[in-house]
Amino acid sequence: MSVKKIAIVCAEPSGDMLASGLIKKLKLTYPDAKICGIGGELSQQAGLDSWFDMNELSVMGLVEVLKHLPRLLSIKRALLKKLFAFEPDIFIGVDAPDFNLPIEAKLKAKGVTTVHYVSPTVWAWREGRMAKIKRAADHVLGLFPFEAQVYQRHEVDYTFIGHPMADAIGINEVRHDHCLSIKAEIEPLTLALLPGSRAAEVATLLPTFLDSVLLLQEHIPDLQVLIPAANQARFAQIQSILANHTVDKAHIQVLTEPARTVMLASHCVLLSSGTATLEAMLCRKPMIAAYTMSALTYWMMRRLYKPDFFALPNILADELLVPEVLQKDVNPVMLSAYLLHVLAQYTQQHPTRSSLSVQCSIPETICEGSKTIPATTEHFMHVQKRFADCHHTLRKNADQQAHNVIVSLLEKSKR
Repeated sequence: MSVKKIAIVCAEPSGDMLASGLIKKLKLTYPDAKICGIGGELSQQAGLDSWFDMNELSVMGLVEVLKHLPRLLSIKRALLKKLFAFEPDIFIGVDAPDFNLPIEAKLKAKGVTTVHYVSPTVWAWREGRMAKIKRAADHVLGLFPFEAQVYQRHEVDYTFIGHPMADAIGINEVRHDHCLSIKAEIEPLTLALLPGSRAAEVATLLPTFLDSVLLLQEHIPDLQVLIPAANQARFAQIQSILANHTVDKAHIQVLTEPARTVMLASHCVLLSSGTATLEAMLCRKPMIAAYTMSALTYWMMRRLYKPDFFALPNILADELLVPEVLQKDVNPVMLSAYLLHVLAQYTQQHPTRSSLSVQCSIPETICEGSKTIPATTEHFMHVQKRFADCHHTLRKNADQQAHNVIVSLLEKSKR
């Protein structure tokens, strides 16, 4: 059997995680395979030879991409040159559709089998992109069950494989174990802050998150706050922002452990909307999803975006389980009020904790687009049940299923 040449390109930590699981499975089937492209630390540890720094591709927002377009185009040209010289048997673009789909189209035109791993959000906005996807990808691997109908409608080969995170996170995780693993205190009420994996996200959201913690400390002086850093660059950035903030730092830790472990060691989570909301749902943690973007990006999204929700748990459940706080509502008064109610619910359900008296109410005035939830025991119990339902729906052994599709395509390949 000839040595397989597999090209994989991912552009951010969530894609790096997906690619690494797939690479590990492919290495078992094709131990001598040459796997090259772009990936982060996880993919490289799994066996990927990364030609470029993945972090160079991590750009967020519709408008924000324009600022970095020359650099992105330069990387794309250099990458295509390497790919043509490499002559892969298959190319797998992991997420990052604006970057990967044009590359897939060029390679497919040359006879290379192409796969796009993670469906673009055609179910949410710009369904017209399906024509572009059909030209670019021989097959699409999707993480969510609601995507299939769009691909069927446009006659594009698609497989729902579930989500690797649902496989990796246990159904009944024990908080105590994860506190021990990161040397966090077990007794205090604990909040995880996840301001994002990109520098721009952290710079925008972390100061507001810390302002919220400052207000929470007035009610819960011993509140334990855990902040996971996505990488060493974010660790240094978070430490710098924290050092210049007036918040009481006695019970705040910045950690290099995975965000998942930190969330599992916490009672609730304040985070930037994105894949992290899905991970928090799988960890069964109450959360608040906050998102800010440029005024122009927000204006465009309001007119193009179709679903009723933007947080993944809400989209998956098709109901409002998680508060969605947007734009000017991402402020310490709004965020701390919600978090106090969440923590108060926890103390009511666990008599060993002293009762927490909530002194401030949730602001009633919110901007258009933000969505809030009732802070009641009944609602929190319902949320936990729906989180469990969604977990089971996504628990499909995704890495193996992705591997099976790739192997099938490789064996059919004429190259």
